[in-house]
Amino acid sequence: MTGPKGLKLVERDERGVNPAFRADVLAGLSEQQKAIPARWFYDDAGSQLFEDITQLPEYYPTRAETEILRARAFEFAELIGPGRAVVEFGSGSSVKTPLLLSAIAPSAYVPLDIAGDFLRAAAAELAAKFPGLPVHPVEADFMRRVELPPEVEWLPKLGFFPGSTIGNMVARTATDLLRSMRETLGVGALLLIGMDLIKDEEVLISAYDDAAGVTARFNRNLLHRINRELGGDIPVDAFAHQARWNDVYARIEMHLVALRDVAFSVSGQDFSMNAGESIHTENSHKFTRRTSNMLLAAGGWEPRARWTDSEERFSLLLAEARPPRSAP
Repeated sequence: MTGPKGLKLVERDERGVNPAFRADVLAGLSEQQKAIPARWFYDDAGSQLFEDITQLPEYYPTRAETEILRARAFEFAELIGPGRAVVEFGSGSSVKTPLLLSAIAPSAYVPLDIAGDFLRAAAAELAAKFPGLPVHPVEADFMRRVELPPEVEWLPKLGFFPGSTIGNMVARTATDLLRSMRETLGVGALLLIGMDLIKDEEVLISAYDDAAGVTARFNRNLLHRINRELGGDIPVDAFAHQARWNDVYARIEMHLVALRDVAFSVSGQDFSMNAGESIHTENSHKFTRRTSNMLLAAGGWEPRARWTDSEERFSLLLAEARPPRSAP
């Protein structure tokens, strides 16, 4: 087993700032509809807040996905087989991971996450639960191809991408991510991926705007992070969390809505917003069987199996990275 520090692949400038974070924030705040990619929610504070969200009564995806992982362990073991290196993309606290690892007898575990301290703490905790399993944490931005540790280079691989994070991305970005996963894992690899399903609007809105306000704190934490890491002076209390259902694109949208006219600066650049304007911070697309399969195929993955929870709220899909084809 590697030490808890693992590999660190996230780029930082001389001030310790991720230049990709700065570039995304400045570009997004310069657009007419201001927007910041959801992946920047996950500093250590944001990662912890998200773990708190997963425990909320309104937030069904974690319970539904956990139900599938518990109920279908035998099928996972049969279809995936033993001896694979499990590469988890955006591992967070890895709370669902032990269910999968217990089912399939892997040869190694490689958690990838952009929140380094959170990643290493979670990796150390999991290594203690599985003392015979090599654990190789990698701090990396998994939105692009990742160089995996040499210890797993020649092992067959299973990508694990739970939680419907793929739904946070528009179709173009999701397809690009699936293609980069395919490059990271290689032809013949398997991918176990979570995708949330379309359901009643009331259920969806509640899941992203909970009564306790945890999701609101998670959303506004992005502004705190910008102020802290990018020298911003955004008045956080001038923004309210809002969740909206966009039926055209079958997605929940999260916004930070300006409660009054505001002016602020980030990394020396000035911005202003009128009352009622918003910063679009997250999409959470919901899928059907057909749209799930189409997205996987566009990213170079061939669907092999699909499972849903007992209430058909959430799906887990197993797909295989196939060699590229020049024709149908």
